[in-house]
Amino acid sequence: MLVPAFAKINLTLEVLGLQDDGYHEVKTVLQTVNLTDQIDIQPGPNLKVECDAPGLDGEANLVWRAAVELAESRRIRPKARIMIRKRIPVAMGLGGGSSDAAAALVGLNKLWNLCLDPEELAQIAAGLGSDVPFFLRGGTALAEGRGEEISPLPSLPPLGVLLICPKETVPNKTATLFSRLTAGHYSDGGITRQMVATLMSGQFVVDMVHNVFEEVAFNVFPGLGAIYRRLEGLTSSRPRLSGAGPALFCLPAGPEDFSRVSQALPPHQGRAYLVKTITPAVAGVAASKAPTPGGYTGSSN
Repeated sequence: MLVPAFAKINLTLEVLGLQDDGYHEVKTVLQTVNLTDQIDIQPGPNLKVECDAPGLDGEANLVWRAAVELAESRRIRPKARIMIRKRIPVAMGLGGGSSDAAAALVGLNKLWNLCLDPEELAQIAAGLGSDVPFFLRGGTALAEGRGEEISPLPSLPPLGVLLICPKETVPNKTATLFSRLTAGHYSDGGITRQMVATLMSGQFVVDMVHNVFEEVAFNVFPGLGAIYRRLEGLTSSRPRLSGAGPALFCLPAGPEDFSRVSQALPPHQGRAYLVKTITPAVAGVAASKAPTPGGYTGSSN
């Protein structure tokens, strides 16, 4: 069985502070786009996880842990052959690893005839990572807490998204980005609340897109500043950081943006992708319905 695993971008990302358990509290609006990994799940005598990206086979992959924890929840042995074909760039802030894990939970739930409902899958997903519960549904959603508390939001209309993925990242980049934040970077979540209210009213304002990590990312990722400067004047909307980066995205975007950026971006610096926003009906494996907005407003710069 083939299960698609979709990438995401962050329409907002705020950090509210450091909690007593050592995790940061966040508020973020997440949105799936139609760049996908493919998860091929087949019966097998034992658990085997392979990936066509170097270093992500076996227990090094979050899909392995997803399979083990799902099996343990029903006291069965995890038996399956899982092949992951990566198309979402790794460690870019696009959620590929978390999305793969969510897709594996859904596929294995079917393969093993466990009949877990979406709420039961979400409980297992929350223990795997902050973005995993979101990818069980996809579309547009508010994530709170450590990112595991998911509230569906009205779906965006199909909008073009230009992704720009640098060639280089840094080790332990999410922890590194969080370590660069100070109390002055923390907020009360007001930007995200405003984005949620706007989406609930049936609109999307491009200029409300926000990511606190933009304030530190350009001092962490090698070459990101040079890429950003190369993009100046080439895109119809301002490049924004996705997640903890270093991927950038422009929303909305079209073929002209993609053509200009592809021609200007040297292969040794990065790669551009033209994708689009998608709804839970397309992206979600455990989707519930949410109202549909009428459109978007706002300037592009």
